[in-house]
Amino acid sequence: MLIDWFTVIAQAVNFLILVWLLKRFLYKPVLDAIDAREKSIAAQLEDAAAKEAAAAKERDEFQRKNDEFAQQRDGMLKKAGEEAKAERQKMVEQARQEAEALKNKLQTAAQNERDGLSREITSRAQQEVFAIARKALSELAGANLEERMTEVFIQRLRGLDADEKANLTAFLKTSHHPALVRTAFELSPPQCAAIEAAIKETLSTSNEVQFETSSAIVSGIELTTNGHKVAWSIADYLASLERNVGELLDDTHGNEK
Repeated sequence: MLIDWFTVIAQAVNFLILVWLLKRFLYKPVLDAIDAREKSIAAQLEDAAAKEAAAAKERDEFQRKNDEFAQQRDGMLKKAGEEAKAERQKMVEQARQEAEALKNKLQTAAQNERDGLSREITSRAQQEVFAIARKALSELAGANLEERMTEVFIQRLRGLDADEKANLTAFLKTSHHPALVRTAFELSPPQCAAIEAAIKETLSTSNEVQFETSSAIVSGIELTTNGHKVAWSIADYLASLERNVGELLDDTHGNEK
């Protein structure tokens, strides 16, 4: 069989032209379309991945905020519980302190009332005792007692300290009135003479001495001049004793508190 080379070459050329034409007008657009499609798909995949990442990020952020809120809620609930417990304890303690203060106040008031009643009873008893003593001494005053009181008054006069003597002497020197001696009973002439001699000797005065009786003086004798006086009486002694007893009772009540 003979080969027609011209035909072979012509067919080869036609084949090459066909291939070029297919490549130029068919394969290239198809390849470009495929490439564009691949790029589009890649872009879509990339966008989907980005959206998925964003969604995951938002989900994680939401979860984080949710966990944080849960922690804050637990913390707030715990804090509120602790504050409520502390406030309850504070109110209980305050109520206890108020109750204790009221109890102490009532106890103090009751004790003060008892002390006041005790002092009142003691004071009245004391007043009654000394009143009875004064009355008894007034009723029992006699000659022997009067003589003894005269002696005690003279001793009291001679026992004055220097300042008291100087003051009385100065008042007597500037006074134009006699020295006044008052007694609860009438003195005998010897008693008057003894007292007058003691006054003039002790106070270095030549003033006259006047004697008078006074019911206000309970079993005693007093010398007065220009508002100054020297006195001794059982009433004064009882008053001093009464003051001392009162102070002793006050100290006793104070120590009991």
